[in-house]
Amino acid sequence: MEHLLIKASPIQGRGVFAAQPIPVGGRVAEYVGEKISKSESLRRCQEENYYIFALNDEWDIDGNVEWNMARFVNHSCEPNCEAELSDGQVWIIAGCDIAAGEEVTYNYGYDLVDYREHPCRCGAASCVGYIVAEEFFPSLRRTLSYA
Repeated sequence: MEHLLIKASPIQGRGVFAAQPIPVGGRVAEYVGEKISKSESLRRCQEENYYIFALNDEWDIDGNVEWNMARFVNHSCEPNCEAELSDGQVWIIAGCDIAAGEEVTYNYGYDLVDYREHPCRCGAASCVGYIVAEEFFPSLRRTLSYA
């Protein structure tokens, strides 16, 4: 994928960056890996595998494989991409025009279960401090304002 680079990220560890402009709606990368059952997914998550992506009610993808460049796409509360499921594949799609040199991000969409175990360091103006789906931002902001 000549249009992407992996390098140190100000968000977390390594990140994926656009090596050239990416137009809105463009497929940035496919999230690939081993297709595993939900029970195997749970086992691997308990072993601190952070690269599991839910496919459906039965299957997940373990993206912790060398050939999965998309595993380095970081979460952001103000992402420039979305993850899209299409015919059993997961694609990272540009939600806006992405400039060369810009870090590629998407919202991981975590629920509120154990949200405190997933701090966010995206630095976005709307960052709620935790990696959660945007639909949970209002309730999380209320919860944190009372804390």
